[in-house]
Amino acid sequence: MPWKGEKDPYRIWLSEIILQQTRVEQGLDYYHRFIERFPTVGDLAAAPDTAVFKLWEGLGYYSRCRNLLATARYIATERKGVFPNTYEEIKALKGIGPYTAAAISSFAYNLPHAVVDGNVFRVLSRIFGIAKPIDSTEGKKYFTQLADELLDKKQPGLYNQAIMDFGAIVCKPALPLCSSCVFNSQCEAYRQGKVNEWPVKEKKISIRKRWFYYLVMEYKGTIAIRQRMGKDIWNQLYEFPVIETSAEQEATHILTQAEKQDWLLPKKYIKVSVSPLFKQQLSHQLIAGQFITVQLDKKPTIKDTVWLTAKEMTDYPFPKFINQFLEGNKAQQSLF
Repeated sequence: MPWKGEKDPYRIWLSEIILQQTRVEQGLDYYHRFIERFPTVGDLAAAPDTAVFKLWEGLGYYSRCRNLLATARYIATERKGVFPNTYEEIKALKGIGPYTAAAISSFAYNLPHAVVDGNVFRVLSRIFGIAKPIDSTEGKKYFTQLADELLDKKQPGLYNQAIMDFGAIVCKPALPLCSSCVFNSQCEAYRQGKVNEWPVKEKKISIRKRWFYYLVMEYKGTIAIRQRMGKDIWNQLYEFPVIETSAEQEATHILTQAEKQDWLLPKKYIKVSVSPLFKQQLSHQLIAGQFITVQLDKKPTIKDTVWLTAKEMTDYPFPKFINQFLEGNKAQQSLF
């Protein structure tokens, strides 16, 4: 992995933000593309939002991308491009919590701050037999204190990387390599037969189900899209005009709703097709829905929309849910 042994805080920060909620295998190519396109924090800060979101497209958890841009611009303008070099200053940056601050400060500046990520929680919980929930306030405090006590203060960066790698390679979430592990004679989880029970989590995720029906409206070779805004999923990404419902609906019902909202003018459009059902599982939400393609005789006035050709649309970032539809149509050599 190219960031191992890296001392440039910008590159370490970028890799940590990408890997916050992304597997290494998926994040690696994104890291390379970002470094190639934006080799310095100043380059990232000067980039248009749309270009950065397009490069991030497919990684999900887009708040990371928004925070990445905000922090890059703060460093470029307020700090004259110089990345902060203390744990507290780094932790104060937008999108950076205790874990990421510890990683950057220990890897870039060899400061004695223990990294406590999912791998570290798992290693410590199993070896020491700790049943405190890792997602509880008490549990997080306890594990952080233990990690700080165990930290090699002379080589914090090397130690942090080692324990994280150990959790990723040996003490894995599923099928850990217990029989060949150097700690198996001391590991409480192994001795007690609780390897698959630890670490403990107390919170159960409640999944919200949402139905999105997108209107793919074509008028003289252009398609209407708009940017998602507000405090919801996919903020600042682009989409077709959408009607959200609480349950599955027929296309005719959606078209009637679109007419009531003046998105479609009665008898001024033709329904071309209705896509198969698409689904996307997010961390706390299940998105399902369809794409209804219509051809317009007259262009309606829809607030905050832009009309683009299929080629122009390739410069805009879309959520995975929509890209599934676009990729399917691309395979057929045509958007429609």
